[in-house]
Amino acid sequence: MHPYTPSRSMVERRLARRDALVSHDRIDAGRTALVVVDMQNYFVAESYPGSVAQAREIIPTINRLAAAVRQAGGRVAWIQTTSTGSLEHWKNHFADSMNEERFRRRQASLDETSPGFEIHRGLDVAPDDLRFRKVTYSAFVPSPAEIDATFRREGIDMLLIVGAATNVCSETTARHAVTLDYRVIMVSDANATWTDQEHAAALDNFLLFFGDVMTTDEVIARLHPADQPAP
Repeated sequence: MHPYTPSRSMVERRLARRDALVSHDRIDAGRTALVVVDMQNYFVAESYPGSVAQAREIIPTINRLAAAVRQAGGRVAWIQTTSTGSLEHWKNHFADSMNEERFRRRQASLDETSPGFEIHRGLDVAPDDLRFRKVTYSAFVPSPAEIDATFRREGIDMLLIVGAATNVCSETTARHAVTLDYRVIMVSDANATWTDQEHAAALDNFLLFFGDVMTTDEVIARLHPADQPAP
């Protein structure tokens, strides 16, 4: 699990912008969704080219947070990257970002009939959890996206972002959600990427310009059950 503590200079800059290191002292579970990004075999399990070793370490943390969110009356949404239809939306990106062999392996492994597409077996997925597919780094593309319509229909305006990789699909989904006017929290110890440096850089930037960064314990301590009125 990556260590993360914002630097003193980052804290000072955040406080100069918003007067508080944390904007949300209370998280209303009835309006909250835990968004679990790309915790699939392709990005988590060993032997896949997209595997993030640290992602295997955050599995128990994600399970604990998911259980707490469900118990409080919130929603859990699982995001899975699929290769189905990906070329229709992202042909230029694939051409520019990976060689032909890597592209072929990615497309085959993320086919929806492939084990690589499946959520890692160590994760606790409940029958009532939400499931969404995506083809780009953001779960909110293409627009209008099913995930956005579902959240708005259910009155969800607070998102807790966890998964892999911190600085790729988690961060892109989180930033996109902010532009759609969701309140967003990146959960520092429930996201993973390839290096501590990449993890810290992504969270520092998110903390400064986009939303809150909290640990799992900090999120759980702030969860307010959906069936309890506000004080």
